[in-house]
Amino acid sequence: MVKTFILWLMVMVVTLSSINCAREESSPDESATTRPDPSLIDRRSYVLGGIGAFAEMVGAGVKKLALSAPMTPEEMDGLIQDAQRIAEENGVEITCEEDFLVTDLFPAEITEGKHVLLIAKGSTKQAYYDLKAEKRRLVESGAYAGAAREAIARRMGRLLSYSEERIDALLAKARSKE
Repeated sequence: MVKTFILWLMVMVVTLSSINCAREESSPDESATTRPDPSLIDRRSYVLGGIGAFAEMVGAGVKKLALSAPMTPEEMDGLIQDAQRIAEENGVEITCEEDFLVTDLFPAEITEGKHVLLIAKGSTKQAYYDLKAEKRRLVESGAYAGAAREAIARRMGRLLSYSEERIDALLAKARSKE
């Protein structure tokens, strides 16, 4: 709960900062009627703000792994260079994941056909790929069910630095939709 609040707070700070910067950059002779409403943030800016907040959290060691919002390949192409700059500024690595690891933490349709940036440092990215390979082996052997399926989801939740309570809540939500 506290981590979720901190995450929300950081995203809000980044969002409000970008709104204030936009206000400060406008020339004083512009009237209020010609400027766009600063409360309407374009998706690209919103996504980059989220990447910035998550990159800072991963860089500071608050989270092991963070994810960008799911994006179409075209959206990803349009912001990858800026996302890379943000990652470098925060001492983290980003990787474009075109086939995101689907677990019971989130519905599969969220990332279906979309790209997601993995935001990590150190050995975390490899831990993600190891987990993805383990799920693939379980699926291929017909063993991706029950406790094994839940274990994959729990390990993914821990990679995302979710509390056990948050993982439990996400799994319960997924079960209720079955």
